[in-house]
This record gives sequence, structure tokens and C-alpha cells, in this order.
Amino acid sequence: MDLLRWLFEAQIPVGGSALVLREVLGNIFGLLSALGGMRRKVWAWPIGIVGNILLLTVFLGNVFGAAAPATLWGQAARQIMFIAVAIYGWYRWQQGRQSSTPGRAIVPGWASNKVRIALIGAMVAGTAALTPLFDALGSYPPVWADAWTFMGSLLATYGMARGWTEFWLIWVAVDIVGVPLLFSAGYYASAVMYLFYGFFTLTGFFVWWRAEKRERAGRGTSPAVVAASVGAVQ
Repeated sequence: MDLLRWLFEAQIPVGGSALVLREVLGNIFGLLSALGGMRRKVWAWPIGIVGNILLLTVFLGNVFGAAAPATLWGQAARQIMFIAVAIYGWYRWQQGRQSSTPGRAIVPGWASNKVRIALIGAMVAGTAALTPLFDALGSYPPVWADAWTFMGSLLATYGMARGWTEFWLIWVAVDIVGVPLLFSAGYYASAVMYLFYGFFTLTGFFVWWRAEKRERAGRGTSPAVVAASVGAVQ
């Protein structure tokens, strides 16, 4: 109990303010998960779940204590969504480990044009639908930005589970909106980490892109066949 109380109350002094330790730790686990995802390692999913649980307690600031500066319902719901999709991704990558490249859990592939249109439509429609809901719950403004980061995170995590290389670009779109939102809400540790993620996700996109081309060339197959093999693994 003492350890749990310390975890919930601990803060890191920075200048004239302080960072919530749970927020820092949650983002560190998130970074480790992203590194594992870039390398297509199954352990990326359970590591990410630990970070999601920590950040859930942070963004529900009014529920878990006053150390957090503001309650962001979209960010909190995002962590629950992450956990649910991570369980799906964990299962799928574990399932595909034996049939993909040795040492990797998935073979990267491109989503079809139909899927890309569906992703864009879901992003826009989901943001529009969730904005009034998060507003009614009292989420920090601008509420549409909270809804945007939630929808983008959902689609990006699902895309990662499916092995679509485009999921990295969805993360970039999330970071562009999420960084200003988190800074304005006072979540400085998460905002700085999101800023770093913006560059990291671009790197991840090119890493998966090169991996897809390399593995396709090694098998002598076309992009369409590689995409089909990703679907078969999933």
C-alpha cells in the first residue's frame, strides 16, 4: 500500500512546477512500446498496456487526485481503448509470429485504397460524433482536439495490429493536434513526449516502408501479394 500511495502521489520538481511521476513513467513505457512496434516485436503490446494503465490514472485527474492539472476524458478513454486494441494486437502478432519473418511478428504491408478512404472517413466522422459527447462530459477545450486524438489513436493502433504501414502516418496526424492540446492543458511530460513521437513516427514509417520493400523483393512478390499475406496472417 505504501508503494502504491507513493506512486500516486510522487512528483518530479521541474523549475517552479512539478511533473506527475505516473505521467512520466506511462510515457516511458509508451516509448518502449513504440520501439518494439518499430522492430515488430510481440512484447511491444504488453509493455504498452502497462503505460496505458498508468496514463489512465493521470488523465482522470479529478478521480485519482489533484496532482493532474485537468481532466481529459478523451485522453482517458483513449487509454482504455489502447488496452482493448492492444489485447487484439498482442493476440494477432503472437498468432502471426510463426508465419512471418524470423524474429518478427508481422510482415508490413499497405492498406488498399478502399481501406484508406474508410480510415479517413472514420477519422472525420468519429471526431464529429465524439466532440459533443466529450464536451458534455466536461473535457478540456478545444474538445474537438481531444476527440481527434482519440479517434486517430484508435485507428493507428488498429492499423498497427493489422500490419498496415500507413498507421505511422495516422500517428503523425494525432501528434500535430495532440501536442498543443496537452501543452495547453498542463500535461507537459506527455506534450514533450508527443512532440518526440512526431519525429519518431516518421522514422517508423520509413523503417516499415523499407522492410516491406525488402521482404517483398526477397520473396519476389508484388505489393498486392504482400498486402494479401498480411491479411492472411491477421
